[in-house]
Amino acid sequence: MTEPFGRDADVVRAAGGVVVDDAGRLAIVHRPRYDDWSLPKGKLFPGEEPLEGGLREAEEETGFRCIAGAFLERVSYTDRSGRTKVVDYWLMEPDAGSFAPGDEVDELRWLEPEEAERTLTYERDRETARKGVEAWKASHT
Repeated sequence: MTEPFGRDADVVRAAGGVVVDDAGRLAIVHRPRYDDWSLPKGKLFPGEEPLEGGLREAEEETGFRCIAGAFLERVSYTDRSGRTKVVDYWLMEPDAGSFAPGDEVDELRWLEPEEAERTLTYERDRETARKGVEAWKASHT
């Protein structure tokens, strides 16, 4: 019998955010290891709650401490190692900080939603970004 998320060796739990600034621009990150453009996200630590991990990962990858908004969705896909990866996403707004390139993320771009969609590498990220933009607009009307 397999355990729920996080205990099964073949399931990787992760969390992240659709980070949207006051002008409605999305933060997307370039990961040199994969040479892709993605939403900020990452693996959870053992025992870490998804929201806590999502906020931590968003800050680690963008340099900005964020405020969480609405839960957006749970996405599941097969990662490069053939394991199931389950990622929870929240709408997030940057509160304070600044970006500094590193080994994991070497570039951050703040893009208008349409440009972010064109730049993101994965369709699943584009779909999540659209949901984030819709939630951001609904909370700013």
